[in-house]
Amino acid sequence: MGQESQPRWLTDEEQRVWRAYLRASRLVEDHLDRRLQREAGMPHLYYGLLVQLSEAPRRGIRMTDLARQAKITRPRLSHAVTRLEKLGWVRRESCYGDKRGQNAVLTEEGREVLEKAAPGHVAAVRAAVFDNLTPEQIQQLGGICRAMEAGLDREGADLPWLR
Repeated sequence: MGQESQPRWLTDEEQRVWRAYLRASRLVEDHLDRRLQREAGMPHLYYGLLVQLSEAPRRGIRMTDLARQAKITRPRLSHAVTRLEKLGWVRRESCYGDKRGQNAVLTEEGREVLEKAAPGHVAAVRAAVFDNLTPEQIQQLGGICRAMEAGLDREGADLPWLR
């Protein structure tokens, strides 16, 4: 076997950084999820979907595009949108010119729920992330995240939400 088939094991420092990243990202996600559940009655995933819809033209996005943007599979998105429909926060509409396609559209009630949840969510993000960093660390974190995102975008064909 050639050199190329050998794994590039993480160094001790890379392993420490990787594990710190995993712990921090899980803690942040758990913190945001618990706070949104307590204060707004929704998981962080649903909040993110409502935000995406609120920022879309006419507050609607094609379901396949929403799944891609949210980085979730279409079945998981369909389940989430069904729950959001039952709450009255989202409705589905047929796509113009495509009988098989559907758009998810933010309702007025969904917009109001999002507006009420946003201040608490921003406070939770600030407390969990930005209040713990210096301005220099915030810039570094932004650069690190953009670099990671760019690297993963190049490998996008292997990601499940694109199927």
